[in-house]
Amino acid sequence: MSGTITAVSSNGTYSFSKPNRESVTLVAGLGVEGDVHAGATVKHRFRMAKDPAQPNLRQVHLIHEELFDEVRAAGFEVAAGQLGENVTTRGIDLLNLPTGTRLHLGDEAVVEVTGLRNPCAQIDGFRKGLMKQVVGRDADGAVRFKSGIMSVVLTGGVVRPGDPVRVELPDGPHTPLTIV
Repeated sequence: MSGTITAVSSNGTYSFSKPNRESVTLVAGLGVEGDVHAGATVKHRFRMAKDPAQPNLRQVHLIHEELFDEVRAAGFEVAAGQLGENVTTRGIDLLNLPTGTRLHLGDEAVVEVTGLRNPCAQIDGFRKGLMKQVVGRDADGAVRFKSGIMSVVLTGGVVRPGDPVRVELPDGPHTPLTIV
């Protein structure tokens, strides 16, 4: 299973959206160099208020570009980086990867998938009504979060749009993603 990186984004200050970059550098154990969410311990403001010493399982946020196609069909214009992701991909079903999947990004970088991103109220602040598009239900009626996945950096490296993404599934049994 493989795909492509279509955009990379980062921001050194807290904001909902992140500007696209020509490249980002992933740093093992920390995240995206220069990004406000980089660090060994949690950097999300809500989570820091609860326990600033908890490990940062949200170092790199990835979203599948196919989500933008889906929400566009529902009347919402969203582009790479605007939902706060660091890496935008195409061709990989990110939401159905099991916990512990390793994604090889470009020539060197490797991230390990930790879980789903939980959609927050800021999504509706960005585009009113968009939250309903990124929270849906599966065939069994269970809630399905579509706003991307979170990961930690195992091996650092430079990542650029156009770079390949190679999926390395963990040994079974596979554990479905939950919110981290």
